[in-house]
This record gives sequence, C-alpha cells and structure tokens, in this order.
Amino acid sequence: MKQQKQQNGQTMNLLFTMLLFLVFVLCALFTVLIGGKVYENINSRIEENYSGQVVLNYVANKVRQGDRADSVTVREIEGVPVLELSQQINGSSYITWIYYRDGAVRELFTDAGSGLGLKDGLEIMECRGLTFHQEDSLLEVQVEGAADLRLFLNIRSGGGNDEE
Repeated sequence: MKQQKQQNGQTMNLLFTMLLFLVFVLCALFTVLIGGKVYENINSRIEENYSGQVVLNYVANKVRQGDRADSVTVREIEGVPVLELSQQINGSSYITWIYYRDGAVRELFTDAGSGLGLKDGLEIMECRGLTFHQEDSLLEVQVEGAADLRLFLNIRSGGGNDEE
C-alpha cells in the first residue's frame, strides 16, 4: 500500500514536471512568434521611412543644384504635379522633371523642345506618392507613406536677378 502511494506520488510528480515543461515550451514558442511579428512590423516601417527620406534628400539636392533665377517651378502635366528645373547649357535650354508615376519617383532630363512626356522618365525609386506645392520662393515636397514626410525648401534665387 505504501509502495502504491509512493508510485502514485512519483507519477504525479512526473506528470506535473512534464506539464510544466510543456507550458514553458508553449510560452517560449509564442514569445518567438510574437517577437518575429513585431520585428517584421518595425523593419517595414524603417524601410518605408528610409525610402521616404532618400526621396526627400534626392529632391532637395536636385533643387539646390538647379537653384537659379526663374529655374525652379512646379507645374501640372497630364494631371501630375511635376517639379521642373530648367537650365541653359551651351546656349540650349534643358529641363529636368521630377515627378511621381506608376508607384515610383521618376526623372526626365531633356531638351526643352524634345516632345518627350512623363512616360519617358527614368525610375529613380519606388514610393507611395510624391507631391509638390510652391508659393513664391517656398517649395513644399511631400512623400506619402506610413508617416507622411515633408520638406520645405526656400528657393534662394527667388526668381530675381540674384544669380551667381
């Protein structure tokens, strides 16, 4: 009788230990699964923020390069807001268009009278959206995404005769 009670006690101890180990394994498994999902979400947000920042920096550098009198304007072409940077090279007029189309930021550099359109631009980088708005010498650039990123640029030439 005493041996049977002792054997029942050992069985209960073993069963309790196995049950406790099973609970520990399940908790560890759920922790790993939840951690993986959190990591995936954080990684996608970081990636989207990075691409938005790169687009803003790209546009800012292009505007700073082309900031001359009356050379930076925002136009609407085929219903798409386009940042137009114009310049003179060896007596010929050239334009650079930066715009958003088909899920990507695009750029088109061409002779002013070439007849090329938005479909001819080269893809620079994928993003969710890019818009431009200009009031006098203030240019607003907005990249759409999880966190809408904005950049305000003051066109230093301001359209006057203060060219280099």
